[in-house]
Amino acid sequence: MQRTFTERDRLLKERDRLLRRAARATGLAGSITALLCMLVPGGLAPDILLGCVLLVLTMAGWQYLLGRTGAIRWVVMTVLTGMAVILLIGFGRPPEPRMNLVEESVIAAVAAGAMSSVAIVLVVSLSRLVTLGSVLGFTVASVVAATVTSNGTIVPLALTISGWFATTLGGWWMGQSIPRAMQRIAAIGRAHRAERHASELEAQRRQDARLLHDTVLATLTLLAHSGVGVSPDALREQAGDDARLLRQLRLGGLPTPRRSGVYTLEPASESTLGNTLESVKQRFGRMGLEVDWHGSGQVLLPSTVLDSFLLALGECLENVRRHSGVKRADVTITDDDTTVRAMVTDAGVGFDLDGVGSERLGFTESVVARLRDVGGNARLFSSPGSGTTVVLEVPK
Repeated sequence: MQRTFTERDRLLKERDRLLRRAARATGLAGSITALLCMLVPGGLAPDILLGCVLLVLTMAGWQYLLGRTGAIRWVVMTVLTGMAVILLIGFGRPPEPRMNLVEESVIAAVAAGAMSSVAIVLVVSLSRLVTLGSVLGFTVASVVAATVTSNGTIVPLALTISGWFATTLGGWWMGQSIPRAMQRIAAIGRAHRAERHASELEAQRRQDARLLHDTVLATLTLLAHSGVGVSPDALREQAGDDARLLRQLRLGGLPTPRRSGVYTLEPASESTLGNTLESVKQRFGRMGLEVDWHGSGQVLLPSTVLDSFLLALGECLENVRRHSGVKRADVTITDDDTTVRAMVTDAGVGFDLDGVGSERLGFTESVVARLRDVGGNARLFSSPGSGTTVVLEVPK
């Protein structure tokens, strides 16, 4: 059973990704600090220095993997490797003289910086909080054991507790703030898109009103007055121009006005597919959907078939724009001796085909029925989280 990918899932996924990156950056900074402390001349014995360097480099590898996946195993490996460094310094040196400043600094950098970074990814659930308490306890125990054995001060322990508290608090704050901030950003984006869409609709409405006023309404006015002052041939010619104009509008074209009531139009009896696909692409480009075309568009189709094919294609692209959640679609045009095919694909949220109610007739009527009227067909493929593919077929 496939799981529907919701807005909340997306926010939590983004939150976890940012927490992992923060943990990796914090941990690597602590590891680098520890390495720099180790390299202070005379601070660590040569045999202890070599072992500590190798262990810290290994811990940096675990921190990198933790930043990629956030898995608990990398948390455990990071803490165990850090404890090995602390215990090596504490028990690998002679009890006397007392632990020097470099040794305490290395322990503090490892425990308070490199190891505490795991707390950032352990504040997102109850089970991980239990893990956080466990690894913190082991870290504190190793620091106490190392410093007591070597007659060290309590400075490493104090820094360790402070470092873990700071990273835990920082991780918790990020975990709470990131989803809220992303929700606000998404709300602002939706409001902006809604306002832009409303402005586009209003501009289109005004343009359509001017277009109808200049053409169809003028013709209807003449008919209402029985064509007074206009010959029947001129009236028929004007009505024909209006019919071609309306057809061009349905195909997504933008007729160019030459003067009031007269617009430049392409012949409508038979058209090359490539000539009209560009108008569809420009139409959806103006509405914010980028369409990538593949294959050949140099196919001649009868006007009735071309109308149905392009209108069905436009309906599929409109569904991508409205419902997919993405701003890009791919259209692949192929043909053989008898059939022209268009495959419309997007990488959007997809949907469950069985979950679409029978009352939603948009695809059935605007795509399937329209193509069947001219001898064509349409097939739909989709699943939640896997995008949508529609295959359109019409006869030549």
